[in-house]
Amino acid sequence: MKILLADDHGLVRDTLVAFMETTGEFDVEAVSNFDQAFERVQKDSQFDLVLLDFKMPQMNGLEGLQRILALPSAPKVALISGNASRDVADAALEAGAAGFVPKTLAAQSLINAIRFMAMGEKYAPLEFMTAEDEKPSHPLAEKLTAREMQVLEGLTKGQSNKEIARDLDLAEPTIKLHVKTLYRKIDVHNRTQAALVAKEAGLF
Repeated sequence: MKILLADDHGLVRDTLVAFMETTGEFDVEAVSNFDQAFERVQKDSQFDLVLLDFKMPQMNGLEGLQRILALPSAPKVALISGNASRDVADAALEAGAAGFVPKTLAAQSLINAIRFMAMGEKYAPLEFMTAEDEKPSHPLAEKLTAREMQVLEGLTKGQSNKEIARDLDLAEPTIKLHVKTLYRKIDVHNRTQAALVAKEAGLF
C-alpha cells in the first residue's frame, strides 16, 4: 500500500514512518507541510491513503483536507492529530475524510487504522468519538471499535465472513482483519468462543 504522510513535527513523522515500514506492507513517503503534500498528490494519484496532520503549516484546518478531496481522482485522505477535538473529527468525517487518527493510539492500533482506511473503510476510535457521551455499559464493549462491535454481532448470529461483509458493505478481507483483531482484544481463539463471550456479556 502506498501512503503519503504529511506532518511538520520531525520526530513524530519519523516515528510514524518507522511504525508503518516495520510491517513490510506500506510504501511510505513523508513531507513536512501541506503544500508539499498537495503537490505530491497532484503529481501522483496512486496513493492508497494520505495522512494529514491537522495543525501543520498551510493546512488551515479542514481547508487542506477539502482541497485534496476536491482534486480529480482524489485519494483517500485522513486527519491525524495530537490535540484536535471530537468536533473537528466529526467535521472531517462529514467532509469526506477516510478517518480521524489520534496520535495517542498505540502502534498496533495505528497500523490497523491505516490498513483499514487504505482498504476503503472509515475509521475513528470509538473511545475518542464517545468521550463526551455516555460510556459503553460493559468493559468488553470499551475494548472494541464500533466496526468491531458490528462484526462481533455478526459472529453471534453465526454469520460467515462473507455474510458479514455483505451486510456491512465491506470487502471480505477487511472482515477477516476485524475478526482477527477482536479475537485478540477479547482473548478468544475462534468464532464460537467470541460469540459465547459476547452473549454472556449481554452485548447483543
